[in-house]
Amino acid sequence: MKKSSFLKSMKAVLWAFLGVRKKAGLQDDVASISFVHIIIAGVLGALVFMGTLLLIVRAVVSH
Repeated sequence: MKKSSFLKSMKAVLWAFLGVRKKAGLQDDVASISFVHIIIAGVLGALVFMGTLLLIVRAVVSH
C-alpha cells in the first residue's frame, strides 16, 4: 500500500466534485488515499465552492 499525500487527496476530491474520473484512477485512489485526508479535503473543497458561489452571487446582485 502506497502512502498518500494530502495533495493527492485534494486532487481526488476535485475530480469527484466534477464527476469525471477514470476507473483505474479511482481504484488507485481507493487503495492509497487516507480516509482522514479525504474528509479534510472534502470539507475544504466544499468551503471553497460555497465561498466562490457567494462571491458570484454578490457580484451579480450588486450590479
